[in-house]
Parts: sequence; C-alpha cells; structure tokens
Amino acid sequence: QEFEQSRIIKFTPPDACRLELMRFRTCYNGQDLPFSVKAAVVVQGAYIELQAFINMSSTAQILTRLPSVKYCENVMIRFPVPTQWIKALWTMNVQRQKSLKAKMNRRACLGALHEVESDPVIQVSVGTAKYESAYRAVVWKIDRLPDKHSSLDHPHSLSYKLELGSDQEIPSDWYPFATVQFVVHDTCASGTEVKSLGIESDLQPQKHVVQKALYNCQVEIEKKWIRLDGEDPDKAGNCLMQ
Repeated sequence: QEFEQSRIIKFTPPDACRLELMRFRTCYNGQDLPFSVKAAVVVQGAYIELQAFINMSSTAQILTRLPSVKYCENVMIRFPVPTQWIKALWTMNVQRQKSLKAKMNRRACLGALHEVESDPVIQVSVGTAKYESAYRAVVWKIDRLPDKHSSLDHPHSLSYKLELGSDQEIPSDWYPFATVQFVVHDTCASGTEVKSLGIESDLQPQKHVVQKALYNCQVEIEKKWIRLDGEDPDKAGNCLMQ
C-alpha cells in the first residue's frame, strides 16, 4: 500500500551482507547489440567442424572512443553438443579422463582458420573454451570485449574439428542454437534504474549501488553439408547395422 501511494520501496536488509532486492526480465528494444555472433557446423564425411566468429558492432566502436568506456564482461557462449559426440570431446591421460580444452590461436581470423592438428583440438583467438558436461556444450568464455590485445575490428573465432565413429552420426532432429550471455556495467537495458537511495543514518549508500544489465540471447547455428563423391546426405541416416 505504501508503495502504491509513494512509489518508494522500503526494506530492512540483513547486516554485513550483499543484497539483491529485485531481479526481473525485460525485452531489449534498444540499439544494436555490442557484438554479433555467427556460427556454423560443417559436415564432411566423418568429420564435423564447428566455426564461430565474434564481430564487434559499429556502435560499440563509437562507444570505445568516448571518455566513459563501456565493456562487455563475463562473456559466455555455449554451443550444444549432441549426446553422440560427447566422448569425442574427452581425452584420456594416465591419471584420468578429462575434458578437451582450448589452444590459443591469436592468428585465427574470419575465413582464415588454420588447419586443425591431427588430434582433435579446440582453437580460440581470445578467451578459453572447453567442453563442460554441466551444460552439455562447448563453452567459450571471454573476460572482456573489446579485447585489449587486439584491434576493435578484428574478429575473434573458435573452431574445433571432430572425427566421428559409425555410432556418432548427426541426429536428424538436431537444430542447434548457441546461447550468448554477457554483462554490461552502468547500463539500463530495461530503462528502469535507481534514482535515489536513502537510509536513516547520515551515510551515503549511493556509491555502493552497482548498476548493470545481463544480456541473454540465442543465435542459430547454420548447418552446412559438403558432399563427398557418391554420398547422399538425405540417406545418410538410413544405414542398417550388420
């Protein structure tokens, strides 16, 4: 009732604790996103290759020239992996089985990926990537975009190439989407922000208020099929086991 009359939210937080008072979802109807993600799965015989590219948008480049620079932080992109492929993304050593991790390849750029080594390996031009069973996906994590070690217009890339066995074909009902999450500080994507904050004492709590927006979006992964001689992709899933 008091909020309906005064439009003020009153609350008593616990002592010496970080507090989150409210979280809500909203549709983003603002300008262009700070970066774009394009991804494709290329199938060639028994080999599967995922290629993903990040390009900073023109609006983000304009923002970086301003005195108050806004960066995207805690960028996480998840590329789902069908159950049939999971064992191809694990490697064995003497002690235990472990997830395949990324190798840094800063020279990689759009349309110029280097040949993947004979052993299956994930390559990234920035950040880290590995298969995480909690998400059943290859997770690409980047601390900050734009990257301070490369130019603004330089695209960043991820790729991995797998050789599948006879029991690891692509599911016919697999329509993959990459999930993109990142945080931008000092931003109100919803248009809702805290105008004032007061307490009974003379302390100034405003300097402890953190304002940030968490973006969560999905990007369709394009599927490309490179036909080999005598191969009919429409009939590839109709083989019988002998």
